[in-house]
Amino acid sequence: MEITSTTSLPKALSPRLLAAEFFAGIGLVRTALEQAGIDVVFANDIEPVKHRLYSANHPDEHFVLADVRRIAGGDLPDIHIATASFPCTDLSLAGNRAGLDGSESSMFWEFARILDEMGDRRPPVILLENVPSFATSRDGNDLAAALRELNRLGYSCDVFLMDASWFVPQSRPRLFVVGTTRPVEPTTDWSPSPLRPEWLLRFMSRNPDLAWCDMATPAPLPAQKTLRSIVERLRSADPRWWDGERAERFLQSLSPLQAMRLQTMEHARRKTWATAYRRTRRGRAVWEIRGDALSGCLRTPRGGSSRQALVEAGRGQWRVRWMTPREYARLQGADGYELADVTDNQAMFGFGDAVCVPAVVWVARHCLRPAAESAIAYSARSALTKAA
Repeated sequence: MEITSTTSLPKALSPRLLAAEFFAGIGLVRTALEQAGIDVVFANDIEPVKHRLYSANHPDEHFVLADVRRIAGGDLPDIHIATASFPCTDLSLAGNRAGLDGSESSMFWEFARILDEMGDRRPPVILLENVPSFATSRDGNDLAAALRELNRLGYSCDVFLMDASWFVPQSRPRLFVVGTTRPVEPTTDWSPSPLRPEWLLRFMSRNPDLAWCDMATPAPLPAQKTLRSIVERLRSADPRWWDGERAERFLQSLSPLQAMRLQTMEHARRKTWATAYRRTRRGRAVWEIRGDALSGCLRTPRGGSSRQALVEAGRGQWRVRWMTPREYARLQGADGYELADVTDNQAMFGFGDAVCVPAVVWVARHCLRPAAESAIAYSARSALTKAA
């Protein structure tokens, strides 16, 4: 059932939509919402370094730098949309899989508490963003519990997948939950699509008791961009390129398949780029080069396989270096972001923990705005009916 099937407000009469951004990080959700014509009037995060990047790129008079557990529903202004990109640490396949009971991912419950405390002022639309394994964490019980709580608060929900690679050259699938308080007919009939692959539909079919709604949005067309579009062109003498000894260690760590991949790039007639990760294979640290023109999923650079190197090769030469913060920004669709007053690692930490801007713009334009405008129109009609 299409949530936007009822008459939305005419464009000229569309309301000014206001949003609160929880777990705001460096502000990329806000960047996306503003591109969709939605104003952020409240933001919260606990990380001072991320706040520095946020305030360098957005007015921050509404930013509350504090533990979300200190925020009460009464602290928020009237809003139409609330977003929460809460920590994925306990949900991720690379994490401890403690789920929503973990010390970090349990912050979802704080977001739900704040919504509960807002009472009748609760926003008509909410957005959650997290890793796809949110749907499989503890056999799907974590996502089911979260949706059940949102249902209790009056939200019917849609769940779908988006991949940053549909917009930028980064493989970054993410799970989105959009909820609305506007009454809708329950929906349980979906067909497999890029937005709802079969594994996600299986989760949905196993939970028919939940209050579902269908945003009925078509999947975006893939952008088909490659690393060529985001790479910083550094001079040969730039010290960020690894020296001969380090490059040789990189080469010696490659498996025969990986070495052949590098050789193919090296002998190409034009320059190409690929990203590489460190992996532990049979107790030995090795490098592995991606076989496509995409970056892997950006993560926080805390060592191990999380940090990506960039291989540049062609015309009989090759070289390698770490990716730069500007490349991280471009891979998140935020090329113009101001990176002052933070170290490279701090910037990459912020971007690795953030969202892909054009993916959220798509969600905002196709789901959040229509849902909020429909909810506002429904409330206005209900008020007129009562007054009559």
